[in-house]
Order: sequence, then structure tokens, then C-alpha cells
Amino acid sequence: MTWMSLTACGGPTSKPAATWSTRTASPTVSAPATSPSTPAAPPSATAGAGPGEHAPAGFVALSDVDPTIMQDIRYATDHNFVGRPIDGYVEPLCILTRQAAEALHRVQTAARAHGYGVKVYDCYRPQRAVDDFVRWSRRFDEQKTKAEFYPKLDKSELFNQGYIAGPTTHSSGSTIDLTLVALPAHTQRPYVDGEQLLPCSAPADQRFPDNSADMGTGFDCFDSLAHTLDPRITGPAMEHRLLLKQLMQDAGFKNYSSEWWHYSLTQEPYPRKYFDFPVARGAVS
Repeated sequence: MTWMSLTACGGPTSKPAATWSTRTASPTVSAPATSPSTPAAPPSATAGAGPGEHAPAGFVALSDVDPTIMQDIRYATDHNFVGRPIDGYVEPLCILTRQAAEALHRVQTAARAHGYGVKVYDCYRPQRAVDDFVRWSRRFDEQKTKAEFYPKLDKSELFNQGYIAGPTTHSSGSTIDLTLVALPAHTQRPYVDGEQLLPCSAPADQRFPDNSADMGTGFDCFDSLAHTLDPRITGPAMEHRLLLKQLMQDAGFKNYSSEWWHYSLTQEPYPRKYFDFPVARGAVS
């Protein structure tokens, strides 16, 4: 296997050259504030980016382009495979390039014609977050959320099997982790830190009660059942995956086949560039 590898929810990647605010690869849930359907921590009035930590031109907050798209930004919370907020996620906010945000708005419009809305789990991801994932993957004693996100794997295998690596196309700003939610969206109860964890690969009524349409696994499930076209996924779950895939393809996105939730804009404006500004409203204002 070459260094073309995967990140957690990150898709194919290439080896980074060094650490800086903008990295260029070397050649070698809830609807925004008006909807109660998905819980999210309230944005801080003072949170923002420090000097030199602003996004380049062309990045936007998704809610400024389409406020009807639900947001459940897991890496700003305790409910993720690490079990705590991830470095760089100052606020539970989806930031994207304008091209990706406008394309996702088209997906939302098309999804509504089928009785669904879009919900995003992750959008732009700073390089410091990817670095945080890699550090965590090497601390084998930290397994707080194993029972939900990687119940069938030993943590020592996550890096070797490519679930954790870096950098990721998320850091280029045009990659999205998302799902479909049947409308009207049901309220999703908050995750409670320390609650009993249920396997992400279990049937929908036996895992965390996400208000997502059943996709066959939960989000960020480190299991081959999460592969988009895994033949063991049938019925409504596969129908939902295929509908999401078609809607996203029609808007110019390509799926990463090992993760049903992961899509990248095919004509992204910053290919092979990996940014490190924080996920904060101040970074795009």
C-alpha cells in the first residue's frame, strides 16, 4: 500500500510535507438556529479566529448560503470516535468553499422533492484536527468510545487499516460528511457524555437515535458495513444510500466508496491544499 491512504472520515489522502497554516501536498443536528431537530452547542459570541487564522477568499459558513440545511457537527462535541471535542473546532459550524456550499444547496433543493432534507456531520476540517486524530490513534489506552465507533476492531489496527491518517480532503474545504433526514425532521435527543454506547453497526433501532434516515450504520462507523455499496446492506437503508449518492452526483460530488457519508466536490477550487484555520465564525467573517 502506498501513502495514498484514508483519514477518519477523510477519504483518499496524500503524504504531507510539513506543518503550516496552508499545506500543499508535495509531488512525491439541528438545522441552524431556527430548528430544534438536532442538538448543537450554542455558538460562542466571543469565539473566533486569532490573527493569521482566517480562511482564504471563497470560504463561507454554510448557513449563510442555505440556512435550511441541518448541522450536527460531531467533532465540536463529545459524540465522536475520540470522545471529546477535536482540536480546531471552536464552534459547531459547517464551513465550506462557496462552490461546495452552493452545490450542497442544490442537493438540498433536490432532496426536498423526495421528502428529505440534508444534514451535515462535518465539512471543512483544519489540519490541526487531523493531527489530533493521529495522536489519539497512537494512545492505545484511550478507548472511551470503542463500543460505538469501532466495536469489532482493536484500536491498534485503526492506523494500520487506514481509518486514521492524514492529511484529508476535508482540509481543502470542499468535502462533506452528510446524511438524509426524512421531513419533517424529528427531534434528536442530545448525546450524554458517559451514557451506554451502542454499536454503530447494529440495526437502526439498536444504535444511537440519530434522526438520520437509516443508512445501515451510524456515522463514522469503522466497519466495512459502512462501505457505500456493501451487499449486506439492503432494503430502505441501501435505497437511502443510493438516493444520497444520486443527489450528490447530480450536483457535482463524488462519493468515497468506503464511507457512505463522504463526498467531495469534483471541481474543487483548492485541490491538494490543506488549510489549518479554525472552525469558527470569525474565520470567515
